[in-house]
Amino acid sequence: MTTAYNKFYINGEWVEPAGRETIDVINPATEEAFATISMGTAEDVDAAAKAARAAFPAWSQSSVEERIAVLKKIMAGIQARSGDLAAAITSEMGAPVGLANAAQVPSGLGHFAAVLPVLENYKFQETRGSTLIVKEAAGVCGFITPWNWPLNQIACKVAPALAAGCTIVLKPSEVAPINAYILAEIIDECGLPPGVFNLVNGDGPNVGAAISAHPEVDVVSFTGSTRAGREVAKAAADGIKRVTQELGGKSANIILDDVADFGKAVFSGVLNCFGNSGQSCNAPTRMLVPKARMAEAIESAKAAAAKAVVGDPTNEGTSLGPVVSELQFNKINALIEAGIKEGAELIAGGPGRPEGLEKGYYIKPTVFANVTNDMTIAREEVFGPVLTIIGYEDDAEAVAIANDTEYGLSGYVSGEPAHAQQIALQIRTGMVHINGAPLDISAPFGGYKKSGNGREWGLEGFEEYLETKAVMGAA
Repeated sequence: MTTAYNKFYINGEWVEPAGRETIDVINPATEEAFATISMGTAEDVDAAAKAARAAFPAWSQSSVEERIAVLKKIMAGIQARSGDLAAAITSEMGAPVGLANAAQVPSGLGHFAAVLPVLENYKFQETRGSTLIVKEAAGVCGFITPWNWPLNQIACKVAPALAAGCTIVLKPSEVAPINAYILAEIIDECGLPPGVFNLVNGDGPNVGAAISAHPEVDVVSFTGSTRAGREVAKAAADGIKRVTQELGGKSANIILDDVADFGKAVFSGVLNCFGNSGQSCNAPTRMLVPKARMAEAIESAKAAAAKAVVGDPTNEGTSLGPVVSELQFNKINALIEAGIKEGAELIAGGPGRPEGLEKGYYIKPTVFANVTNDMTIAREEVFGPVLTIIGYEDDAEAVAIANDTEYGLSGYVSGEPAHAQQIALQIRTGMVHINGAPLDISAPFGGYKKSGNGREWGLEGFEEYLETKAVMGAA
């Protein structure tokens, strides 16, 4: 039995879509539909964008106190419906229940919490000589979000945009849209003025392109593949819109010879790569180890891969659920086959489903060793639980290999702290983690090169939704 989520949220109301097309939302663990959504059109986007434009003058002039009150109500709603949100995320993209409850939903809530102190302490006006410098809301924002960390990626855009005084048209991924629908229900109950937040479901070529090109949309924020990001930028170009993008990654994890516990660093690096079934843009998918210690790295990596429990995401003991779709399943398996064909040493996993799992888009946790950085698996973003281990001779070669990629989202270095920091400063990425440091939700998140432009999270993410005005002679 499927549940229909076929209305859109536009101008403070749940409305029927302009078209009649619906699609199934597939549970990747069962390969069966559990919900349907309507597919939006340019007409639906037009209605949402016009509602957002009409709501902008009043919301952009609302007080900081008003915005804080709304954000807190949304946070309370997320907390009250955290179980519904977690269940939706498990069903729509296969996140194990432990991950959905401990990370997927809390990360979304965390972005609303993190923006509160930024908003409370932000100076929207300052005087320089006789000029008043004013920061004000950038306008109507179009958000196009992905399926891999669905609520997280919605919240890290919606929370700062609302805090800044912007209005919103959101298109969540059609692959994992139900969590967004629940969030819209929460927002509907929090007293936000009509038109400030709008939700239109659909695909990229229709709804995403219409949002990117719409004349009433001032800012477009996109998270997804580099290929799709290129299309978003093209669609937005004629409108001279501000475009921020968080795209793909092929992050290097450099393990230095002077790390305190080499085996532990390799072990944790493997499991970090496999988190969320490898479906994280900042995953440490290229592990760089001293060539002289490759055999040692292989043994630790094998042990880590053996620890990964692949299976039904509704089981508490599962650490890796399925990947999100048949399309991803086939792509990942093809890349594993390419690794074998190009001569990488397969030390764990391989193509096909794990033993005992005949249905569902499950991938074997896979590790390749003695990889060279020109191999396909070292260059393309796999977006699955697939790790490549590459050897290096010295620090200079490690840095060169790490930077030899079209991506620049994140990086990881393990070693003696001062040495690790020295290496971290040479890596051309928007983020670097030293000795297993976790993500900092108040720090800027974003990348260099083809990993995107602009930043999310923290003060820098908030400022993406502000324009700067100089009022000369005001002081």
